[in-house]
Amino acid sequence: MEEAENQAVHKRCSIEKSLDIVGGKWSFLVIREMMFHEKKRFGELKQAVCGVSSKSLTDTLRHLENNGVITRTAYPTVPMTVEYALTEKGHALHAIIHEMKKWGNDWS
Repeated sequence: MEEAENQAVHKRCSIEKSLDIVGGKWSFLVIREMMFHEKKRFGELKQAVCGVSSKSLTDTLRHLENNGVITRTAYPTVPMTVEYALTEKGHALHAIIHEMKKWGNDWS
């Protein structure tokens, strides 16, 4: 009986699931930068997201790609050119990002 209660307590709500898909602080900032651009390269994102390290940006991009929020397209150039773009799932976050921006303006 106790195990069944523990399982019920640990069922994840939709907010937890959403946060697992999107990830952390850097993810929201990367998504924000990609909202109005069809494609962005790593260097462009690094420059646009103030304070992010190369490792954190790489980890964030991998996380978003693995969760279907962005796509990664590599072109066989020297050096290799890689572009990132939001998927339909990523674009669906537009309203959330907009509301976060509005809330930040209203309460900060």
